[in-house]
Amino acid sequence: MARPTHPAPPPLDPARAAVGGPALATAGLVTTSGVAEPPEVTATSWLVADLTSGAVLGGCGPHEYGVPASVQKLLLAAAVLPHLDPHQIIEVTESDLDFEPGSSAVGLVRGGRYSVETLWLGLMLNSGNDAANVLARLGGGIGGQAGGVAAMNAEAARLGAYQTHAATPSGLDGPGQYTSAYDLALIARACFAHADFRRYAGAKMAEVPAQAANNTKGYPIWNDNQLLHRYPGALGGKTGYTDLARHSFVGAAERNGRTLLVTLLGAESQPAPGWQQGAALLDWGFGLPADATVGQLVPPAQADSRNQVSSAAGGATRVRPERGFRTDWLLGTVAPVILVGTLLVLLLLQRRRAARRRDGR
Repeated sequence: MARPTHPAPPPLDPARAAVGGPALATAGLVTTSGVAEPPEVTATSWLVADLTSGAVLGGCGPHEYGVPASVQKLLLAAAVLPHLDPHQIIEVTESDLDFEPGSSAVGLVRGGRYSVETLWLGLMLNSGNDAANVLARLGGGIGGQAGGVAAMNAEAARLGAYQTHAATPSGLDGPGQYTSAYDLALIARACFAHADFRRYAGAKMAEVPAQAANNTKGYPIWNDNQLLHRYPGALGGKTGYTDLARHSFVGAAERNGRTLLVTLLGAESQPAPGWQQGAALLDWGFGLPADATVGQLVPPAQADSRNQVSSAAGGATRVRPERGFRTDWLLGTVAPVILVGTLLVLLLLQRRRAARRRDGR
């Protein structure tokens, strides 16, 4: 069966490609000069950052468009988790259960009554698309589920995640849905700032209560993020997969007083699953000096009118095309220096043409 084709995203604004620092405006690999090479991964784009300071330690195509799959659920959490009472009891409707058959679900039943906290646990542990629909409906207020998706896009804009657009609350593929490794890091950092989110993302198992509706018994659920079970210091994160997106992953871990975050998009499951690729990148990040930075996750209040940081990254950087880097949308690999040079050449040619017109040539 042929793999689904990627829809064309909007053109990548060069200014937006440099958000977080000019070194991040590359479709290839960017790391600090003199540090160890990052591990080989199949992800088409990735980023490693310090969750506390927001310093970007390295990446590959950090601003390249990608398809999110279920890591998009983090944007749902960032948008509506602060506004919902975890103790509120809600009733599941028929429309809440309208999602792609066979896709991930926590097993909510029509007419069942669940706490909002149970919904968040179902979302984070089992990647429940049914839970995503309910939470989006609640977060959307009178706008319902569509209002929840609108809130997600408004939150992306507020965070400065300008290459992110949600079409579904669950991350199931929808028209015009995309994100980037850099944007995912912004979104995940906003999520981890909430104690409730850290508790949900870090839970290894939970109980879904019995329901009078349909005589449904209670049952346990386990977190499907293997980083949490098998990586020392793991704080949690989110996995994702669709045929279109391939494997996506967001994970955070703490070691020796440092807390790092990894995001990756477009990975294959062989020779290693997405979470293991994320773990390898975390290991690499923990091995770097604290000052080995190539950019910054920019808080909304610190972005200027062009959505760029006002200062450059701390250390010298190396930028080069990534070996085997794949992208369905890239028209050309443009490093920051080449981009600036091209703009200068175009400006010079424009002035010369204007001069010739004035001279009658």
